[in-house]
Amino acid sequence: MASVAPEVEKKEEEEQVVNPWEVSAGKGGIDYDKLVDQFGCQRLDAALIDRIARLTGRPPHRFLRRGLFFAHRDLNEILDIYEKGDKFYLYTGRGPSSEALHLGHLVPFMFTKYLQDAFKVPLVIQLTDDEKFLWKNLTVEESKRLARENAKDIIACGFDVERTFIFSDFNFVGGAFYENMVKVARCVTYNKVVGIFGFTPEDHIGKISFPPVQAVPSFPSSFPKHFSGNDQLRCLIPCAIDQDPYFRMTRDVAPRIGYQKPALIESRFFPALQGENTKMSASDPNSAIYVTDSTKDIKTKVNKYAFSGGQDSVELHRKLGANLEVDVSIKYLNFFLEDDDELERIKKVILQDIRTTLYSYLVSNWAVLML
Repeated sequence: MASVAPEVEKKEEEEQVVNPWEVSAGKGGIDYDKLVDQFGCQRLDAALIDRIARLTGRPPHRFLRRGLFFAHRDLNEILDIYEKGDKFYLYTGRGPSSEALHLGHLVPFMFTKYLQDAFKVPLVIQLTDDEKFLWKNLTVEESKRLARENAKDIIACGFDVERTFIFSDFNFVGGAFYENMVKVARCVTYNKVVGIFGFTPEDHIGKISFPPVQAVPSFPSSFPKHFSGNDQLRCLIPCAIDQDPYFRMTRDVAPRIGYQKPALIESRFFPALQGENTKMSASDPNSAIYVTDSTKDIKTKVNKYAFSGGQDSVELHRKLGANLEVDVSIKYLNFFLEDDDELERIKKVILQDIRTTLYSYLVSNWAVLML
């Protein structure tokens, strides 16, 4: 039998990379089943979603109904606590590297608002301006300014002002927060942090020392003013699944320093306008729709840049219809259109109508999305 040429053997599926700073995959996009197995989290099943609805007396959020938040760690334990009449708190965050939030940035905040409203619990929001200084070509002053600008967009989401604390690392880190950082840092070896995050010898020590900063908001003792005397209060973190490495590390360390492990509920990625195989980037304003975009900007981006699921010809399109598995307009409506029946109806219309519907929906509901 003749041997296969090395050039032919090279046609292997591209390995996907998912971490807090890089998300890449082959032509098929992210394999979420593989990611769940790789990270060791659990699938969010119908029984848990039904339980959330029962305990809150609210219909499940569309992100839950449509599997957009799809994985978790110990969510069942959080629901056990709540069912017994006890509380927990929420923690989410934002790394401010752009002037404004885009629709993808909004997803965890929209879902966190739903959780806060449904469970009536406190929330802490971390702005990691220090992280962006360490990873991006930004000055300290510029990182802090972007954090303030992003905070305005986050506040506009409408969180309960009596139950919400927003802080930036440059302005807040110290005291009990820093004490917890040092406790975490002493428990994580260099080899361990390299194994979790993939740091290389070329990375400066600022990057290597950063993970404890994002870990410790999981511990209520980091906020003595807000959770005094309640050091064992459980924490639930809504986030995209690329943030999971931080909290795998945190969950490993927590029992060793006398704290509860944080629970997580994790989402799929929000696609760039050019499709799931590209990444939304602040350096390419046409890769995303920003909350500061005008109606004209939105229309241009949707019509000109939104990746189409249409066929190569009118004849093929009439015969086969659009490929809704890759069509970005449908994917965006899947995130934002509340009415399930209307979404199914839209899926049956021709591609041009899908694009028109996405633009019309975003423009007519822009103010609602910002609430």
